[in-house]
Amino acid sequence: MRGRSQAGVTLMELLIAVTLLSMISVGMLFALRIGLNAYSKTQSHLMDNRRVAGAQRILEDELQGLIPVVAACGGRRTLFQGQPQNMRLVTSYSLQGAWRGQAQILELFVIPGEEGGVRLVVNETPYYQPIQALRACVGAPMPGPTSFVLADKLAFCRFTYLEQPQDPNALPVWKPAFGGVGWPSAIRIEMTPMEADFSHLQPITVTAPIRIRRSVDVQYDDQ
Repeated sequence: MRGRSQAGVTLMELLIAVTLLSMISVGMLFALRIGLNAYSKTQSHLMDNRRVAGAQRILEDELQGLIPVVAACGGRRTLFQGQPQNMRLVTSYSLQGAWRGQAQILELFVIPGEEGGVRLVVNETPYYQPIQALRACVGAPMPGPTSFVLADKLAFCRFTYLEQPQDPNALPVWKPAFGGVGWPSAIRIEMTPMEADFSHLQPITVTAPIRIRRSVDVQYDDQ
């Protein structure tokens, strides 16, 4: 009798095919994992950079939105207090509403960080009338449940103020505390990170000009 040829695979061929398929699957899984890790790191990197850039933009907007409120505040005639580690003022910019929100009594201050160094914190309280200055100017700013951390893990953070001397012909001078009349010509917030990482955006010095030309001795119609 003539033998018939039988088509098929041997057990050894089947084992080789399964082994190759397993190796390809493992390689694909490793490639997918590496890609997801790279994507996660890229997203984290972008979020860190956006957080730093956003904090700097918020600081500039809050300072440039200063409202010239004339009220008794801690021995001053204006609701503005400027010290090396804390600052109080009224601003038209808020964290929640941006430029469209309610005016806020802004408290910027520096406190120790949880992992060493210091952090820059902000408190906001809705502002309605100058009588609030009597309550707002009592004591030093303190962190609370609604406090927002603008910058963390800083080696140092300090405020300086550009003050015009009494002599109008003299040049303005940067001072660690504002003791002049009215409001400073500019406010500077100097920040340096604890560890320099040039692969990420770093907190930098923010300088905001204050363009207010009002006199505390003049009664304006909008007061």
